[in-house]
Amino acid sequence: MKFLDQVKVYVKSGAGGGGAVSFRREKYIEFGGPDGGDGGKGGDVWIEAVEGLNTLIDYRYQQHFRAGTGVHGMGRSRHGAAGADVVLKVPVGTEVLDEDKRLIADMSAPGQRLQLLQGGNGGWGNERFKGPVNQAPRHANPGQEGQEMALWLRLKLIADVGLVGLPNAGKSTFLAASSAAKPKIADYPFTTLAPNLGMVDLSVGERFVLADIPGLIEGASEGAGIGTRFLGHVERTAVLVHLVDATQEDVAGAWKTVRHELEAYGEGLEDKSEIVALNKIDALDEATIAQKAAELEAAVGHKVRRVSGVAKMGVTEILREAYALVREKKGEIAAEDAAPEEWRP
Repeated sequence: MKFLDQVKVYVKSGAGGGGAVSFRREKYIEFGGPDGGDGGKGGDVWIEAVEGLNTLIDYRYQQHFRAGTGVHGMGRSRHGAAGADVVLKVPVGTEVLDEDKRLIADMSAPGQRLQLLQGGNGGWGNERFKGPVNQAPRHANPGQEGQEMALWLRLKLIADVGLVGLPNAGKSTFLAASSAAKPKIADYPFTTLAPNLGMVDLSVGERFVLADIPGLIEGASEGAGIGTRFLGHVERTAVLVHLVDATQEDVAGAWKTVRHELEAYGEGLEDKSEIVALNKIDALDEATIAQKAAELEAAVGHKVRRVSGVAKMGVTEILREAYALVREKKGEIAAEDAAPEEWRP
């Protein structure tokens, strides 16, 4: 399934049906009188967050949605049927924005439902207008027109822990070693072009969602590379696991580059708990690993973890520390029992 996290759609509610002008004419009925029914109400436009979806790809093939028009009223006091509603089903975590990208709603809970546009009211039939003065009204109201608008749908994945780092830092390999996810893995930058989610099962009752975010480069907060679209996917995470490739020359510079982009983007990313790990240590000897770890720790200001996604070295330990921080953020355990102080912002 292809991943799509942002799309523009056009929606329109249904127009109301017109009221009818009709008079009762039956044999043996001396006084018939007006009997035109009301028109039906136009359909509404709704949006609903549903489980089981993690992409907006369906809206690539259909961008225009129009609710049904109300049926016109008829004689014998028959009212028209209401028009069918339109329901846009989106993944949990989808933001709804207007055409100028101002937030309308955040669909952050399964089953959350919001009315975007209301259908037009049906017009009154001439039966509504009869009275002592006007006993034979020959007019009826037309139905109200529907409303229309353009919307942006922007998906921000719901995950507990986010993997960040430069391209080719080993994030996809780490995700594959941590969960049953099968992300694309290759030895060139920008292998991951869309976020991947994996469910991490530490033990019975201990599980969380891990998100692999495509690699960030310098200027990402300003739109460079894949840009800010995927930075938004880590906004909802409680913890960041920052992987640094141990095989590159400047490990401290790599950490600083990504850290600068997180701070420049804002939205609270700079305040999230961060676990920093030196990755791909299986490719280096002990002396080089110690040297690289010392350089990185000098930049970070606290101890960093040493891991290898390929060899699955140190992976479980980081996952448990991340899970403890997630539980702390959710208020399930006390802060002093969660994780070492250096991981907290």
